[in-house]
Amino acid sequence: MAAALARPDYRRWAARTRALGGCAQPIHLRGRVEYLDPATGEVLHRYTTAHEPGGVLRVACKTRRASRCPACAEVYRADTYHLVRAGLAGGKGVPASVASHPAAFVTLTAPSFGPVHTRREKAGHVQPCHPRRNAGTCPHGRSLSCTTRHDVDDPHLGEPLCPDCYDHTGTVLFNALAPELWRRFTLALRRRLAKTAGLTPTDLGRVLTVSFAKVAEYQRRGTVHFHAVIRLDGPHGPATAPPAWATYEALAEAVGHAVRAVTVTTPEADGVPARTLAWGAQLDVRPITTTGELTDTAVAAYIAKYATKAAECTGTLDRRIRPTDDLNTLPVSDHARRLITTCLRLGALPEMAGLRLAEWAHMLGFRGHFSTKSRRYSTTLGHLRAARIHHNHHRHQITTGRLPLTDEDQVLVIAHWRYAGQGLTPGQALLTAALTGKPLPPLNPSALPGGAV
Repeated sequence: MAAALARPDYRRWAARTRALGGCAQPIHLRGRVEYLDPATGEVLHRYTTAHEPGGVLRVACKTRRASRCPACAEVYRADTYHLVRAGLAGGKGVPASVASHPAAFVTLTAPSFGPVHTRREKAGHVQPCHPRRNAGTCPHGRSLSCTTRHDVDDPHLGEPLCPDCYDHTGTVLFNALAPELWRRFTLALRRRLAKTAGLTPTDLGRVLTVSFAKVAEYQRRGTVHFHAVIRLDGPHGPATAPPAWATYEALAEAVGHAVRAVTVTTPEADGVPARTLAWGAQLDVRPITTTGELTDTAVAAYIAKYATKAAECTGTLDRRIRPTDDLNTLPVSDHARRLITTCLRLGALPEMAGLRLAEWAHMLGFRGHFSTKSRRYSTTLGHLRAARIHHNHHRHQITTGRLPLTDEDQVLVIAHWRYAGQGLTPGQALLTAALTGKPLPPLNPSALPGGAV
């Protein structure tokens, strides 16, 4: 840190650090850019990283994972918030009339794969975990009762009462097939709405559009469940009103029917029989209103909060498992270690190759996108990023000098870039936290420039 402060280019380094907003693992690039007038070949502007501190240009990593970079994850969270809220209240190209369309906040959970330690509250009082009279013991000699009143941060939450009885195979297979189960749910939902209106699924698209935005969240036990905003629109999306029969009650009934109707069958392999998986019995469907507890703002904030988190919340890693990793020494919980081991074991079976369990073992088998939306729900993350870039750079455009700017005023950009590393040294991390006021980012030695501590 002292060496960085004493550098003659420290002011430029500090200015760039502030511009990155406190990114904890910036990407280092070397290269140059030339701006040419395509009509004359004249060089309008030339940039090279040779004049940057250390000869590299540092750019934000733009990860969504809060465990890796809190600063960039906050940008992703804010974008997700505006994307979801625009689909409920309007804005970002969505008309404000969308607020009158029927919308529901739906939570789809996973089935039970064995009893786990949990925290339950009733009337503001914490209840015992699993109080059972004469519960006895499992075949492995462990008690099937737990009278502990767990704290919120109790590390035992989500751990099985008996790890040997718990269905780890079913857990990872459900995670792997959860995206397919969601796809089948959306199809069944549309079919049910069509039946309610006395239409065929094809005819339904001419009068109604089902739009949604969802996010995946890991439960403490290591299974994913989905929080979704589901909205009914007219045939042309949020700009048109749905038919009169498309009410919240019709939507809620269709959701309940679709959840119970869909299943998915796992592949059959040697020693692993095929099984049928379905959604869990816990289903929550609530209307989204303009007033009260479940408003558009509250729902958008709730979904955006989970968009920056992943399986690391359950005690596992936020990176892929390497072939050189020793599973016994990984900094993960015992429950997560068993789930990771199960992924690696099943992933080695040829019949399970399509699920890519070994590749996504750090995610406990889940390989889907954490936040997704239907095409017509609202704006896109790409549009939000493009608007931000335009806002930040519109005063620094390179032009050919013909003013005012027209469609014919074009600039040819020739760029040469190459990757030169990623991350911060411990001293740079301390300086970044001091300059930006952000929390000290987690130190990841494998991400340091050159890979050296």
